[in-house]
Order: sequence, then structure tokens, then C-alpha cells
Amino acid sequence: MLFRRRARMLRWLVCGRLGPVWMWKALLLFVAIAFAGQLLGVIFNKSSVQPAARSIFSSPDAQGPSLGSCQPHTHVMFLKTHKTASSTVLNMLYRFGEERNLRFALPLGYQLGYPLPFNAHRVKGYRGPRAMEFHIMGNHMRFNKHEVEKVMSADTFYFTIIRDPVSLAESSFAYYKEVAPAFRKAKGLGDFADDPKKYYDPRLRNNHYARNLLWFDFGMDHNANFSLALAQHGEAMIRQAFKLILVSEYFDQSMILLRHALCWPLDAVVSFSLNARQQKPSGIGGMSGSWVGKAAAAAGVNVRGGHSQARTPPNLSLTEEQREKLRQWNTLDWYLYKAFNQTFWEEIDRFGLAQMDQEVALLRMRREDLARVCLRDGGKPVEAHRIRDKNIRPFQSGLVKILGYELQPGLDNTTRTACLRMIRPEIQYKDVLDAKQFPRAPAVQAQPGHQSQGRIVAASTSFLRQDSSRTGERLMGGEAGGRTVEGGGGDWDGSHLMRSNQTVIRGQEKGRLR
Repeated sequence: MLFRRRARMLRWLVCGRLGPVWMWKALLLFVAIAFAGQLLGVIFNKSSVQPAARSIFSSPDAQGPSLGSCQPHTHVMFLKTHKTASSTVLNMLYRFGEERNLRFALPLGYQLGYPLPFNAHRVKGYRGPRAMEFHIMGNHMRFNKHEVEKVMSADTFYFTIIRDPVSLAESSFAYYKEVAPAFRKAKGLGDFADDPKKYYDPRLRNNHYARNLLWFDFGMDHNANFSLALAQHGEAMIRQAFKLILVSEYFDQSMILLRHALCWPLDAVVSFSLNARQQKPSGIGGMSGSWVGKAAAAAGVNVRGGHSQARTPPNLSLTEEQREKLRQWNTLDWYLYKAFNQTFWEEIDRFGLAQMDQEVALLRMRREDLARVCLRDGGKPVEAHRIRDKNIRPFQSGLVKILGYELQPGLDNTTRTACLRMIRPEIQYKDVLDAKQFPRAPAVQAQPGHQSQGRIVAASTSFLRQDSSRTGERLMGGEAGGRTVEGGGGDWDGSHLMRSNQTVIRGQEKGRLR
């Protein structure tokens, strides 16, 4: 009897005071589920958030193969030759310097006085020799060694890039068809190649684009008659000034040599092709409506009007005979290309062909990885009008379309910044660096939609005004019998490369270039 009474009391305490058993079971189940949810949440949070915070640009692949104990060069001078993939190289220099807060020797406008021989006072912020440290110089100039040495330190690494003169002529004709009088008069590049002297007048400005353009960019007399002594002297001057000469046709191999010479990480020399023209020309647009046309008109270049002519794409087709004629017309450039192409492959032999193939494969793989992350459609170049962001649209030049890229949407800030640097066109990138080095007071707010367009027009006009005014070749007094006037009076090694009275010597050497 006593036992039954105590049992009823115990049930009353448990069920009445502490609640029913089912409630305890539910409570324990809820606690277990909450604990499991919290544990799984931590796991999922770690697995999803951590990789997103790690940019592809901070991965070990960004450094590339070891370079040993060398120290990166931070004083670099690049002679930006025309139509040689030099805009892509300049983008690398811009990226490297911006990431490390280096100081650029920027032009007052968009080129360093080109086509006049370079003068140190063309550099923005220049106050005299050794008054200020400049790390990187790379905008278009006509090379003048003594003046460059006033700006850059003694330990500066000098390099440049060259291209087969026939390919260079094709690109130059497409870009400068309505700027160079010699090209403007010819129906097509083949017509020009058949009889260059019919179209070429050395006294007219901007005709330097039509003959020995490399020789001209190196600061020498591009109208000089060829002689072996003259060519060898020019080659020696270039070898003395530049530690490395890259070859456009072997761009990836060039980047590997450059990386090792500068002791830079792999990502510093990985690039997307910039300022490239559409290989299949389109009839839309033309000189009169493009930024080049406006700039050329502002600079006084005699651009012919007429919609039908402006919309006609340049004819670049050449026979093998015409290609050979272009080599003879640009015989000084052809000599340089053969000489430095041979030197280039000697450098690769010393580097090691197997190692070169290995590192080129790594570079190309890295380029594909970055394109997949950074660019829409896997990195396929697109026409400028298809690019939504006006700040990364490439400027349009002449009768061909210049292609650009679109960024992949949804990138994190770190990745987007790095990707944007890789595709930012040359002129816009120069403006960004200029604003960082020379901060301006806030300007009056412009009307929406007009600010960027106004900046683009002003930039492009200034860019080509330097390119087409006050050139070294001009008709004195407008008289047909005037002399050719070259700026500078002499060459940058202090000597004069005198014109030879000999006629152009036809090259006997037809060995295949590697």
C-alpha cells in the first residue's frame, strides 16, 4: 500500500511538475537538430566563402617557374615601335608599375613628342637630370638616347620589339591609309608595292609611316639609301643601346626571355592582345567619323572626304613578288629584322629549346585560365560598339576596326581590378596613371553622358595631333622643290648616318628566317 502511494506521487512529480515525457523527447530532438545545423553551417560556410576570397591572381601559378635569387628590375625603358604588338607590351609595363606604385615617365599628351626626336622636357614632371626618379618609360617616341638618359637612371634596362617589314607595312597601311599621303594616293597596298616612288614624297609629313618605319623609330634617317656600312652602323648603335630586342612574330617566346631578363613573375608577362585590328574588314564607319579622323583634321592632315571612299576597306592583298618589292623598299628595316631575328634565336638556344617550350606552354595555359576567369565568351575579342563599358572601349583607327574585350560579370573586387588592368586600352590607361601621379582638383560635374565622351574626344585629338603635326618631314615653304628637313641634325650616338649615293642594294640573302 505504501509502495503504490509513493509511485503515484513520483508520476505526479514527473508529469505535473516537470512536464510530460513526450515534451522532453521533443526538446532533446530540437536541441540535436539545432546543434547539427550549426555544425553543418560552419562546414558549408568555410567551403563556400574561403575559395571566393582567394583570387586567381594570388594563386601559386601567378609566379611561374622559379627565377632563382635575382631581384626584379624596376627601372625599365621600352622603345614602343609602331605596329609591332607594342601596345600589349606597354600594358604589361603599366600593370607592373601600377601594382607596385612605381613612377612613370608619362608624356604631356599621349606620345613623347613623336615624330620629333625625343626631348626630356616632353616628360610630365621632369625637372632636370636626376631631379626625380622615374621607373618606367614606354610611350611612343622617336628614340634619342642622350635625352632618354637624362630621365632614366643608369641601371635602366632597355628593350624594344621589331616585326617583319612586310607584315608591318600591311598593318601600317591599314592604320595610316588616310594619314600618310603616300598610302592615301594608292588604291591598295599592292599598287603601292609595285611602284612606291610613284606615291612617296619624302618631304611630306606623315610619310615616315610608309618607309623604313622601324629605322625611323630608332631615331635614324629612314630615307637614306642603303649601303652595308650604313646598315651595320645602325645595327651597332641599336645593339649598344638595347639589352634585349623582342620579335613580334614569336611573341610568347619573347615574353619568356623578357620575364627572365627582368626577373618578373609569370603574370607580369601574361597578356591579352590589345589594339588588334579585325582581320576581316568591315564597310561600316570610316575616317571621317572616327576619332582618328577628327584628330587628323585638327592636326591639319589633309583627309579626303566622301562617304564612299571613307567606307572602303583597305586592300591589303599582296603577291609574293609584291612582298619582295616591299622588302626592298624597306631594305633598312629588312636588314635590321634579319640581324635581330638571328640574335633572338641565338638567345633562345642559350636559354634552352626544351625549357623554352615548357615555359611557353605554361604561359599559354595561364593566359587561357585568366581569359576564362576575366573575359566574357572565353576571351573572344569583340567590336568596340559591343562593349557595354565605355571606359574600356578601344579607340577606332582609320579604316579598320580595333577590337576589345568585355569583363566577366560577378567578379570579386580583387579579381575584377586585376582583370580590368589587363584589358584597359592604352589611352585610357595612360589617363588613369596620369591622374594618380598628378592629382587634380575636383572638376565641375559634367552632364551625364557627356563627360566620358568629351574626355575621349579630347584625348584622341591630342593623341593624333602629336602623331601628325610638326613631323621631321615637311615641305619647306610649300614649294615642290623644297628640301627634306629632319629634326635633330644628327643621330643619337653623336654621329651622322650620312646618306649614301649608292642605289638600294638588292638583298642576296634569302635564307629562311626561323
